Amino acid sequence: MSSRERILGRVRRALADVPPGEDVPVERDYLREHGERTVEETVDLLAENLADYRAVVHRTDAGSLPGVVAELLAAHGASTVLVPPGLDESWLAAAEVTQVPDEASSTPYELDRVDSVVTACAVAVAETGTIVLDGSPDQGRRRISLIPDHHICVVRVPGQVVASVPQALERLDPARPLTWISGPSATSDIELDRVEGVHGPRTLEVVLVR
Repeated sequence: MSSRERILGRVRRALADVPPGEDVPVERDYLREHGERTVEETVDLLAENLADYRAVVHRTDAGSLPGVVAELLAAHGASTVLVPPGLDESWLAAAEVTQVPDEASSTPYELDRVDSVVTACAVAVAETGTIVLDGSPDQGRRRISLIPDHHICVVRVPGQVVASVPQALERLDPARPLTWISGPSATSDIELDRVEGVHGPRTLEVVLVR
């Protein structure tokens, strides 16, 4: 008997007393958060874990956000920035760059020539240092956050910050194209030589905005 047959046999035995067509209740009494934290402690943990994954973390308020985004783009030497269709226009109001709209007709080669991309996010997970994009209008399609070399992601604090992955899943629609990002793109070969930017941005900057 193969491993596949053994596993399927266990599943069939476990479901033997369930009438056909009836849903099987799934217990979800697992731990949903590791320890108790205040809102401020949760945000601090997010910033700490993002930095641990080599993302660059900035903190500001809504009024100062346009200036911060402009400074980050200028520091990166960006002359073009990719813009999702639903991004708040005020975020780029102070930036002296050419805005490139997210269009379905854009090829990967055209997107690769864009210096930076600015997006919002759907939710951020403190315990794992992860930001999640779900393809909403202020985040654009998945490829625009994977091809440009520099990604600036704005996280609204504390509304978009949760402690754990289970709490994040409660907010996300599984039918949407979810992109889970923990730091800049990185991979290692068999000798553990780390290379960044292979399958995503080499530089990830996260702006926590109150």
